[in-house]
Amino acid sequence: MCGITGIVDIGGRSEADGAAIGRMTAALHHRGPDDSGSFIDSHAALGHARLSIIDLAAGHQPMCNEDESIWIVFNGEIYNFPELHETLEGRGHCFRSRCDTEAIIHLYEDYGDRCVDFLRGMFAFAIWDQKRRRLLLARDRLGIKPLYYWQDGTRLAFGSEIKAILQAPHVPRRINPEALQDFLTYHWVPAPKSMFEGIFKLPAGHTAILDEHGLRFRQYWDLHFPDPHRESEEVLRERFLAEFEESVRIHLLSDVPLGAFLSGGVDSSAVVATMAKLVQGPVVTNSIGFEESGFNELEYANAVAQKFGTDHHRQIVRPDVIDLVERLAWHYDEPFADSSAIPTYCVSRMTRGNVTVALSGDGGDENMAGYRKYKIHQRERALRRRIPSAIRRLAFGPMARLYPKADWLPRPLRAKSTFRNLASSDAEAIYLSRAAHAPELALALIRPEARARGYDPFTTIEDHYRRCDADDPLSKELYSDIKTYLCDDILVKVDRASMAVGLEVRVPILDHKFMEFMAAVPSDLKLRAGEGKYLFKQAVRPFLGPEVVDRPKMGFSVPLGEWFRGPLRELTEDTLFAPDAFIRSILDMDEIRRIWRAHQAGISSMESMIWAVFMLEQWGRNFLRADVSSPEPVSAPPYGDRAQSNGFDLQS
Repeated sequence: MCGITGIVDIGGRSEADGAAIGRMTAALHHRGPDDSGSFIDSHAALGHARLSIIDLAAGHQPMCNEDESIWIVFNGEIYNFPELHETLEGRGHCFRSRCDTEAIIHLYEDYGDRCVDFLRGMFAFAIWDQKRRRLLLARDRLGIKPLYYWQDGTRLAFGSEIKAILQAPHVPRRINPEALQDFLTYHWVPAPKSMFEGIFKLPAGHTAILDEHGLRFRQYWDLHFPDPHRESEEVLRERFLAEFEESVRIHLLSDVPLGAFLSGGVDSSAVVATMAKLVQGPVVTNSIGFEESGFNELEYANAVAQKFGTDHHRQIVRPDVIDLVERLAWHYDEPFADSSAIPTYCVSRMTRGNVTVALSGDGGDENMAGYRKYKIHQRERALRRRIPSAIRRLAFGPMARLYPKADWLPRPLRAKSTFRNLASSDAEAIYLSRAAHAPELALALIRPEARARGYDPFTTIEDHYRRCDADDPLSKELYSDIKTYLCDDILVKVDRASMAVGLEVRVPILDHKFMEFMAAVPSDLKLRAGEGKYLFKQAVRPFLGPEVVDRPKMGFSVPLGEWFRGPLRELTEDTLFAPDAFIRSILDMDEIRRIWRAHQAGISSMESMIWAVFMLEQWGRNFLRADVSSPEPVSAPPYGDRAQSNGFDLQS
């Protein structure tokens, strides 16, 4: 895995751009600690930081074709590159390495922008075509690997992380007001936006072309839901296992030590079990746990490790890991409030001590309907179908507004969200469940002058829900989650946490061929009688056993609620309510105090919103200054009130 960056100016590169490429590449050193390189001509400057995985000796980048007219910087792994090498050699190409990077160059020579159609893997790359004075940017189908860009006329800067782009000349640092509202709603920023105004994510499954005609985009892949497979359940179980094993097999390609994350849940356990079948010697597995029993899965991971004879490593995460928060805020570039980034970083750091590549079970819930919410939404949809929309809104809307949000009540009595969902459309209900809290709370937190006028974060979910070509609502919901939560939360979390320690993480459940197979599996074999991942569980039950398949899902969460009322209380208060806190310039501090008091009193479980505000503060501290190339801790500077009506200047 690597870090890529560059500046391209079709009108002619400046000397400042050439000088900046070293700083931009250095900002990504953590992603590629093994090697670095650059290429500079009169229009382009490319930089690369390399983590060596395949062909350790001959994979230096930037890499070029035979006549040095086409240059590439590449981040990722192409799992079918041996077959591509063989095919391209048959077409007359000569290879100087065993690298997947070189295969992409020759594919581009033969097929141009369609080169992405032949790639099976995770990737983000940039190709500079000198003769045509043309830049091609590409990102993999699911968005496993990141790619950001900023442009100003014909000049474009790009990078694997925003911090590299911020090293380019004249890139402003201003908050995107819509992204701020998105973040406080979802606790992550959906593509193509970033928290920085003018810096964007290249959407998953897209390419971008910069030439004399400007910048334009093309979507080269999308997840489609064709007519369902007609085979029997037994036949589909066998097909599932064959597709799953093939995906795991190709993800084992490596010239360095390889292992796996193991939570003890069905997804990671199935990956480990399949690895144990395919590799020689014990699989190296790694697990994280907590002292709080309600969050600790170590005993389940240990049982799976013993069952398959793995070389197992484990670690307990304690509240003192809060010392990592500032470093994590630097690595994520944007405010990111999925608290499971903490254990993900910890398990990545531990794993990196044992191997260089790890397989994970991420993507199973979104791909195969594993979350509890899918069962709840199925029942709510059945009720909505029986009651006309106008009546539902009149009956359940007022009930949702009047019913208290009392998290201290037993779960069956917490009916506020149920009433609200029943008063909504299918798409609105998905949005409300994906929002971390009631959306109006996010808006109330933002000072009036810092708000995005007329913006509704619901459009993010609604656009994807409407774009999905499936007929059934479950598939539409899965598609919406794959395009948003999976891409912009789960995959971001794993990429940044793992690359912070130079670990490559692979996700076989998100292989696009496997996902295309699953998209054609009938929905009633994904969610049946309230059981998610039905076909998956039935297929792996014979070798995982009921103790793994049937145990309740716990998730990879952190006991923040207890920590904020205990060991982290004083630190959090001192951070959020400091006189010079960054958040004072954009958030309503009275509203934050109200949330804090409600959580301390146990009236409401507000830990996720408190964590979001806490991470927003840490982000402001990290990115207010001009130099963001180093993750070393910095003291909080005097921020002052920097709020403006259409964005906020973060340059110190």
